[in-house]
Amino acid sequence: MTGDIEPAEEPRRHREQNPDVGILITIRSLLPNLAPVEQRVAQAVLDDPGGVAWRSISELAQSCGTSATSVVRFCRAIGLKGYPELRLALAGAVAHDDAAAVVAASSDIEPGDGPETITKKIATSDAAAVTDTASRLDTDTLVRVVDALAAAGRIDIYGVGASGHVAADLQMKLQRIGKTAIAFSDPHLAMTSAALRVAGDVAIGISHTGTTVDTIDVLTEARSHGAATVAITNFPWSPITEVSDHVLLTAARETAFRSGAMTSRIAQLTVIDCLFVTLAQRDLPGTMQALERTFEAAQATRIRRPRSR
Repeated sequence: MTGDIEPAEEPRRHREQNPDVGILITIRSLLPNLAPVEQRVAQAVLDDPGGVAWRSISELAQSCGTSATSVVRFCRAIGLKGYPELRLALAGAVAHDDAAAVVAASSDIEPGDGPETITKKIATSDAAAVTDTASRLDTDTLVRVVDALAAAGRIDIYGVGASGHVAADLQMKLQRIGKTAIAFSDPHLAMTSAALRVAGDVAIGISHTGTTVDTIDVLTEARSHGAATVAITNFPWSPITEVSDHVLLTAARETAFRSGAMTSRIAQLTVIDCLFVTLAQRDLPGTMQALERTFEAAQATRIRRPRSR
């Protein structure tokens, strides 16, 4: 990415479709794909959004060791027209007392933090992951994915590592309402299944960073055979989006201290719940019948304690 105007079209389009998406969420999600000089500007904004809102473009450029032109390029790279629009967006976030977003964007757990501080920071970060993901989720895309799931003959769900647990959760939910779905965390088994997908099937890849090679490869394979592909990721310019027909974005912040933290999985599970409930609502009588039957079957496997006399 060079910082030219063209790469900004996607984030600008996304922000226009989702006006409630916070500016800090947008910057955080695009940070890994920005040019090095733009990353310095982005980090300065995330570290002190309120302060930047009151700085001139020259002051911000000087503090970042760059030029005003680079600051403008950063603004365009995150989907804004220029620096005045960035200042307004940041001032708006601060004025509305968006404390959770500010804390999630700028506060990391420090080695010297005590248990009480750690607990508060984790709780704030996890809560922000849910609310930020909900505000970022494009409902039009969500509906298109649900349409594909409703008509699918078979649903494959791919995720390795922590994302594999989320994939398993989606499989369990879909199977409870009678949808044929299988989650794969083993890359070789996933590739074997992806090679057999056909038009009318759906393949879902889950990757927080969007750079997991195994997940990208199996989505590519499934897509080559006509399956509709869906990515659940935190980063809109990540490689997984290039092999996906539909992209559902989360809004979680993992730091060096908490890489692989629950925050990303909580955000992914929020998307999973939205998918499941929206799909289940399509045929509410059928869904209720399926849920009752599966609940009764599960209940039958439990130990029944004798009633006390």
